[in-house]
Amino acid sequence: MDKIGLKKGAWIRVLILILPYLIVVGLFQFFGMLLSGVDVMNPEFEKTTLQYVAIKWFDLMGTFLLLWLFMKKLDNEPFINLGFQIKNRQKDILIGLGVGLIIMSFGYGILEFFKEIFFVKINFDIKEALTTILLFTLVAIVEETLLRGYILRNLMYSFNNYIALMVSSVLFAAMHLGNPNIDLFALFNLFLAGILLGLSYIHTKNLWFPIALHLSWNLFQSFLGFNVSGLDAYSILEFKIIDPNQFNGGAFGFEGSYLSILAQIITIVGIAIYFEKHPTKKIDLS
Repeated sequence: MDKIGLKKGAWIRVLILILPYLIVVGLFQFFGMLLSGVDVMNPEFEKTTLQYVAIKWFDLMGTFLLLWLFMKKLDNEPFINLGFQIKNRQKDILIGLGVGLIIMSFGYGILEFFKEIFFVKINFDIKEALTTILLFTLVAIVEETLLRGYILRNLMYSFNNYIALMVSSVLFAAMHLGNPNIDLFALFNLFLAGILLGLSYIHTKNLWFPIALHLSWNLFQSFLGFNVSGLDAYSILEFKIIDPNQFNGGAFGFEGSYLSILAQIITIVGIAIYFEKHPTKKIDLS
Protein backbone atom coordinates (compact mmCIF):
# COMPACT_ATOMS: atom_id res chain seq x y z
CA MET A 1 0.00 0.00 0.00
CA ASP A 2 1.43 3.44 -0.91
CA LYS A 3 1.67 6.26 1.61
CA ILE A 4 -1.44 7.99 0.35
CA GLY A 5 -3.44 4.79 0.78
CA LEU A 6 -1.90 4.23 4.19
CA LYS A 7 -2.88 7.72 5.34
CA LYS A 8 -6.45 7.46 4.12
CA GLY A 9 -8.69 6.88 7.10
CA ALA A 10 -5.77 6.01 9.40
CA TRP A 11 -7.57 7.54 12.40
CA ILE A 12 -10.53 5.25 11.66
CA ARG A 13 -8.29 2.26 12.32
CA VAL A 14 -7.83 3.57 15.84
CA LEU A 15 -11.59 3.61 16.36
CA ILE A 16 -11.96 0.15 14.82
CA LEU A 17 -9.34 -1.15 17.25
CA ILE A 18 -11.27 -0.22 20.42
CA LEU A 19 -13.94 -2.94 20.55
CA PRO A 20 -11.70 -5.84 19.40
CA TYR A 21 -9.10 -4.69 21.92
CA LEU A 22 -11.56 -4.74 24.80
CA ILE A 23 -12.83 -8.19 23.82
CA VAL A 24 -9.60 -9.95 22.81
CA VAL A 25 -7.27 -8.50 25.43
CA GLY A 26 -10.01 -8.77 28.06
CA LEU A 27 -10.34 -12.51 27.34
CA PHE A 28 -6.57 -13.01 27.45
CA GLN A 29 -6.37 -11.22 30.79
CA PHE A 30 -9.25 -13.32 32.12
CA PHE A 31 -7.45 -16.54 31.15
CA GLY A 32 -4.31 -15.17 32.78
CA MET A 33 -6.20 -14.63 36.01
CA LEU A 34 -7.68 -18.13 35.92
CA LEU A 35 -4.37 -19.84 35.19
CA SER A 36 -2.52 -17.86 37.86
CA GLY A 37 -5.03 -18.79 40.56
CA VAL A 38 -6.81 -15.47 40.96
CA ASP A 39 -10.28 -15.74 42.50
CA VAL A 40 -12.14 -13.89 39.74
CA MET A 41 -15.40 -14.01 41.73
CA ASN A 42 -13.88 -12.12 44.66
CA PRO A 43 -13.33 -8.40 43.94
CA GLU A 44 -11.40 -8.08 47.23
CA PHE A 45 -8.87 -10.77 46.22
CA GLU A 46 -5.31 -9.46 46.69
CA LYS A 47 -3.10 -10.54 43.80
CA THR A 48 0.58 -11.34 44.27
CA THR A 49 3.23 -9.70 42.12
CA LEU A 50 3.70 -13.00 40.31
CA GLN A 51 -0.01 -13.16 39.52
CA TYR A 52 0.15 -9.61 38.15
CA VAL A 53 3.05 -10.73 35.94
CA ALA A 54 1.02 -13.67 34.61
CA ILE A 55 -1.96 -11.44 33.83
CA LYS A 56 0.25 -8.85 32.14
CA TRP A 57 1.95 -11.60 30.11
CA PHE A 58 -1.42 -12.68 28.75
CA ASP A 59 -2.21 -8.99 28.20
CA LEU A 60 0.94 -8.73 26.08
CA MET A 61 0.05 -11.84 24.06
CA GLY A 62 -3.46 -10.56 23.37
CA THR A 63 -2.24 -7.07 22.46
CA PHE A 64 0.52 -8.33 20.17
CA LEU A 65 -1.80 -10.81 18.44
CA LEU A 66 -4.42 -8.15 17.78
CA LEU A 67 -1.93 -5.52 16.60
CA TRP A 68 -0.19 -8.09 14.38
CA LEU A 69 -3.53 -8.81 12.71
CA PHE A 70 -4.30 -5.10 12.31
CA MET A 71 -0.84 -4.40 10.87
CA LYS A 72 -1.15 -7.32 8.47
CA LYS A 73 -4.76 -6.86 7.34
CA LEU A 74 -5.45 -3.13 7.67
CA ASP A 75 -2.10 -1.35 7.68
CA ASN A 76 -0.48 -3.79 5.27
CA GLU A 77 2.87 -3.49 7.03
CA PRO A 78 5.09 -5.80 9.07
CA PHE A 79 4.63 -5.79 12.84
CA ILE A 80 8.18 -4.50 13.39
CA ASN A 81 7.18 -1.20 11.76
CA LEU A 82 5.36 -0.28 14.95
CA GLY A 83 8.81 0.83 16.09
CA PHE A 84 10.79 -2.23 17.15
CA GLN A 85 13.84 -1.69 14.93
CA ILE A 86 16.72 -2.16 17.36
CA LYS A 87 19.72 -1.19 15.20
CA ASN A 88 21.62 1.74 16.76
CA ARG A 89 18.97 2.09 19.48
CA GLN A 90 20.98 0.71 22.43
CA LYS A 91 21.86 4.26 23.48
CA ASP A 92 18.17 5.19 23.49
CA ILE A 93 17.46 2.37 25.93
CA LEU A 94 20.25 3.40 28.30
CA ILE A 95 19.19 7.05 28.24
CA GLY A 96 15.55 6.14 28.83
CA LEU A 97 16.47 3.98 31.82
CA GLY A 98 18.74 6.71 33.17
CA VAL A 99 16.18 9.50 32.87
CA GLY A 100 13.59 7.63 34.93
CA LEU A 101 16.17 6.79 37.62
CA ILE A 102 17.38 10.39 37.85
CA ILE A 103 13.89 11.90 38.06
CA MET A 104 12.70 9.51 40.75
CA SER A 105 15.90 9.78 42.79
CA PHE A 106 15.82 13.56 42.76
CA GLY A 107 12.10 13.52 43.54
CA TYR A 108 12.64 11.27 46.54
CA GLY A 109 15.53 13.38 47.78
CA ILE A 110 13.63 16.65 47.46
CA LEU A 111 10.56 15.29 49.24
CA GLU A 112 12.65 13.88 52.08
CA PHE A 113 14.62 17.16 52.37
CA PHE A 114 11.40 19.13 52.75
CA LYS A 115 10.05 16.53 55.20
CA GLU A 116 7.14 15.59 52.96
CA ILE A 117 8.10 11.92 53.32
CA PHE A 118 9.82 10.11 56.18
CA PHE A 119 12.05 7.08 55.67
CA VAL A 120 10.91 3.99 57.60
CA LYS A 121 12.99 1.00 56.53
CA ILE A 122 14.62 -0.98 53.74
CA ASN A 123 12.71 -4.06 52.64
CA PHE A 124 14.88 -5.94 50.14
CA ASP A 125 13.47 -9.17 48.68
CA ILE A 126 15.36 -10.41 45.63
CA LYS A 127 12.44 -12.48 44.34
CA GLU A 128 9.99 -9.58 44.64
CA ALA A 129 12.51 -7.18 43.10
CA LEU A 130 13.10 -9.36 40.03
CA THR A 131 9.39 -10.09 39.64
CA THR A 132 8.62 -6.37 39.85
CA ILE A 133 11.22 -5.63 37.16
CA LEU A 134 9.54 -8.19 34.92
CA LEU A 135 6.09 -6.78 35.68
CA PHE A 136 6.97 -3.20 34.78
CA THR A 137 8.89 -4.34 31.71
CA LEU A 138 5.72 -6.02 30.44
CA VAL A 139 3.63 -2.96 31.35
CA ALA A 140 5.97 -0.66 29.43
CA ILE A 141 6.09 -2.88 26.34
CA VAL A 142 2.31 -3.37 26.21
CA GLU A 143 1.33 0.25 26.77
CA GLU A 144 3.98 1.74 24.47
CA THR A 145 3.24 -0.70 21.66
CA LEU A 146 -0.48 0.07 21.86
CA LEU A 147 -0.47 3.82 22.62
CA ARG A 148 2.61 4.99 20.76
CA GLY A 149 3.34 2.16 18.33
CA TYR A 150 -0.14 1.77 16.89
CA ILE A 151 -2.45 4.58 18.04
CA LEU A 152 -0.03 7.52 17.84
CA ARG A 153 1.49 6.15 14.65
CA ASN A 154 -1.88 6.01 12.88
CA LEU A 155 -2.97 9.39 14.21
CA MET A 156 0.25 10.86 12.79
CA TYR A 157 -0.82 9.73 9.32
CA SER A 158 -4.12 11.61 9.63
CA PHE A 159 -3.24 14.73 11.62
CA ASN A 160 -0.44 17.12 12.45
CA ASN A 161 2.13 15.27 14.58
CA TYR A 162 1.51 17.41 17.65
CA ILE A 163 -2.26 17.10 17.43
CA ALA A 164 -1.77 13.34 17.16
CA LEU A 165 0.49 13.47 20.21
CA MET A 166 -2.12 15.41 22.20
CA VAL A 167 -4.94 13.00 21.27
CA SER A 168 -2.87 9.90 22.10
CA SER A 169 -1.89 11.48 25.44
CA VAL A 170 -5.55 12.06 26.30
CA LEU A 171 -6.22 8.39 25.53
CA PHE A 172 -3.23 7.37 27.65
CA ALA A 173 -4.58 9.31 30.62
CA ALA A 174 -8.09 7.93 30.04
CA MET A 175 -6.78 4.36 30.22
CA HIS A 176 -5.99 5.02 33.90
CA LEU A 177 -9.44 6.28 34.88
CA GLY A 178 -10.12 3.11 36.86
CA ASN A 179 -6.96 3.42 38.98
CA PRO A 180 -7.29 3.97 42.75
CA ASN A 181 -7.09 7.55 44.04
CA ILE A 182 -7.37 9.07 40.56
CA ASP A 183 -8.43 12.72 40.27
CA LEU A 184 -8.19 15.55 37.73
CA PHE A 185 -4.74 16.57 38.97
CA ALA A 186 -3.42 13.04 38.55
CA LEU A 187 -5.05 12.80 35.11
CA PHE A 188 -3.21 15.95 34.03
CA ASN A 189 0.02 14.36 35.24
CA LEU A 190 -0.74 11.27 33.17
CA PHE A 191 -1.55 13.45 30.15
CA LEU A 192 1.90 15.04 30.48
CA ALA A 193 3.38 11.54 30.77
CA GLY A 194 1.76 10.70 27.43
CA ILE A 195 3.41 13.78 25.89
CA LEU A 196 6.75 12.83 27.43
CA LEU A 197 6.60 9.24 26.24
CA GLY A 198 5.31 10.10 22.78
CA LEU A 199 7.47 13.10 21.90
CA SER A 200 10.51 11.10 20.78
CA TYR A 201 8.24 8.75 18.79
CA ILE A 202 6.93 11.51 16.53
CA HIS A 203 10.55 12.22 15.57
CA THR A 204 12.01 8.70 15.41
CA LYS A 205 9.00 6.40 15.00
CA ASN A 206 10.89 4.04 17.30
CA LEU A 207 9.66 2.54 20.59
CA TRP A 208 12.84 1.71 22.48
CA PHE A 209 13.35 5.07 24.19
CA PRO A 210 9.72 5.39 25.41
CA ILE A 211 9.69 1.73 26.50
CA ALA A 212 12.88 2.21 28.52
CA LEU A 213 11.69 5.50 30.02
CA HIS A 214 8.25 4.06 30.86
CA LEU A 215 9.92 1.06 32.53
CA SER A 216 12.36 3.10 34.61
CA TRP A 217 9.72 5.69 35.54
CA ASN A 218 7.43 3.01 36.99
CA LEU A 219 10.13 0.75 38.39
CA PHE A 220 12.14 3.29 40.36
CA GLN A 221 8.97 5.02 41.50
CA SER A 222 7.95 1.66 42.98
CA PHE A 223 11.36 0.73 44.37
CA LEU A 224 11.67 4.08 46.14
CA GLY A 225 8.37 3.55 47.95
CA PHE A 226 5.81 5.46 45.88
CA ASN A 227 2.54 4.07 44.62
CA VAL A 228 2.56 3.80 40.83
CA SER A 229 -0.40 5.61 39.26
CA GLY A 230 -2.32 4.94 42.46
CA LEU A 231 -1.41 1.26 42.59
CA ASP A 232 0.59 -0.25 45.44
CA ALA A 233 3.62 -2.28 44.33
CA TYR A 234 6.71 -3.79 45.93
CA SER A 235 9.10 -1.20 47.38
CA ILE A 236 12.72 -1.56 48.46
CA LEU A 237 12.53 1.68 50.42
CA GLU A 238 9.52 2.27 52.62
CA PHE A 239 8.46 5.71 53.83
CA LYS A 240 5.44 7.29 55.46
CA ILE A 241 3.51 10.42 54.55
CA ILE A 242 2.02 12.37 57.44
CA ASP A 243 0.19 14.94 55.32
CA PRO A 244 -0.88 13.62 51.88
CA ASN A 245 -0.95 16.53 49.43
CA GLN A 246 -0.16 17.51 45.85
CA PHE A 247 3.47 18.24 46.71
CA ASN A 248 4.24 14.68 47.84
CA GLY A 249 1.63 12.97 45.63
CA GLY A 250 -0.25 11.31 48.48
CA ALA A 251 -1.85 7.95 47.77
CA PHE A 252 -1.55 8.30 44.00
CA GLY A 253 2.24 8.36 44.19
CA PHE A 254 4.85 10.63 42.64
CA GLU A 255 2.63 11.06 39.56
CA GLY A 256 0.16 12.92 41.74
CA SER A 257 2.67 15.64 42.66
CA TYR A 258 3.74 19.06 41.45
CA LEU A 259 7.28 17.70 41.31
CA SER A 260 6.17 15.19 38.69
CA ILE A 261 4.71 17.99 36.57
CA LEU A 262 7.91 20.01 36.86
CA ALA A 263 10.14 17.03 36.06
CA GLN A 264 8.05 16.07 33.04
CA ILE A 265 7.98 19.60 31.63
CA ILE A 266 11.76 19.93 31.98
CA THR A 267 12.29 16.57 30.27
CA ILE A 268 9.79 17.37 27.50
CA VAL A 269 11.59 20.66 26.81
CA GLY A 270 14.92 18.82 26.81
CA ILE A 271 13.70 16.27 24.27
CA ALA A 272 12.20 19.01 22.09
CA ILE A 273 15.48 20.96 22.11
CA TYR A 274 17.42 17.82 21.22
CA PHE A 275 15.33 17.10 18.13
CA GLU A 276 15.35 20.77 17.15
CA LYS A 277 19.15 20.54 17.06
CA HIS A 278 19.11 17.15 15.30
CA PRO A 279 16.46 17.58 12.59
CA THR A 280 17.97 14.82 10.44
CA LYS A 281 16.71 12.31 13.00
CA LYS A 282 13.08 13.23 12.32
CA ILE A 283 10.82 10.85 10.40
CA ASP A 284 9.14 12.11 7.25
CA LEU A 285 5.58 10.81 7.05
CA SER A 286 4.56 12.81 4.03
